[in-house]
Amino acid sequence: MNDLGELVKYFEPKEVRKFADVVKNYTYFADGDVLCAKITPCFENGKLGVVSNLECGVGFGSSEFVVMRPTPALSAEFLYYYLSRDAFREAGARVMSGAVGHKRVPKEYFEDLPIPLPPPDEQKRIVAVLDQAFAALDRARAHAEANLANAAEMQVALLSAAIRDATLGETESIKLGALCNIARGGSPRPIKKFLTADENGVNWIKISDATASGKFIDVTRERIIKEGVSRSRFVASGSFLLTNSMSFGRPYILRTNGCIHDGWLVLEPNYAKVDQDYLYHLLGSKQIFSEFDCLAAGSTVRNLNINLVSNVTVNLPSLQKQREAAKRVESGIEKCSYVALRYHSQLEDLAALRQSLLQKAFSGELA
Repeated sequence: MNDLGELVKYFEPKEVRKFADVVKNYTYFADGDVLCAKITPCFENGKLGVVSNLECGVGFGSSEFVVMRPTPALSAEFLYYYLSRDAFREAGARVMSGAVGHKRVPKEYFEDLPIPLPPPDEQKRIVAVLDQAFAALDRARAHAEANLANAAEMQVALLSAAIRDATLGETESIKLGALCNIARGGSPRPIKKFLTADENGVNWIKISDATASGKFIDVTRERIIKEGVSRSRFVASGSFLLTNSMSFGRPYILRTNGCIHDGWLVLEPNYAKVDQDYLYHLLGSKQIFSEFDCLAAGSTVRNLNINLVSNVTVNLPSLQKQREAAKRVESGIEKCSYVALRYHSQLEDLAALRQSLLQKAFSGELA
């Protein structure tokens, strides 16, 4: 077992003074070098690679990665696979330092990292075996990802077809503002002064409280004191919440009571006119999202407001047709979700198999 610092030459980023003015604080790299990200989240996501076929002969990049140039005793491809292990990233993540969102792995972690060093011929053999195995795994992963995307597209198409078919006959054209009471949430500030661990506190509803289905919000992770209610907006179970900024236009159905911050719009529907499940799927449809998207366009921060949402017009069939359409959509979603779950499981198995092969390769168990 050797230290990585003995086998590779570590290049610390340094200022480049003789290039264009925009090129500063960069470091050179050339064919055969191994680049590895050292900042979060790129490091944890395994951003690394071997440099090859540089047209200009050398390149330069930011100080957000390290450049490792192997000595003749170490194959660059062998080093690449060694750095691809989860164990390497997990250990590096534990020694990161710096501000949140800008943490980085220290130079010493790379230099002191122990690495197995079989003879060059054995390194070449291991790389060849892994190349062949990972090519097959990549093909299987691409197939699973394509099928996963197909399942998602099928779900969108099914929803669009169900709404289209339901509105073929007689419908009532109505604006969302006439169908629902619409209001915006409010945030007591500073929020930290209003948060409480008391079980008798008032639910503080956030996007992270959405259930795995992405449809309902049943419970909350945080609560606020009762004095904060007057500075926020209290909403009741059965209401709809709509994200009004960032990933705007995403609907959720409340199955609890609580207060909402100003990143939400609340819609309180007239259930004498609209079925709850149908409205959920209607708000989440491509048609309505396209209207939200157009309305929110043109500003630096894309968001929705009460006036914009209120003026969106929907066509409502009879309650019976709404319920039939919602039932059809729910059945289709269940089938698509089952298919998606299978392919998610396949992707997890492929990732686990990849790590298992790497573990065997660097513990002398790869046949």
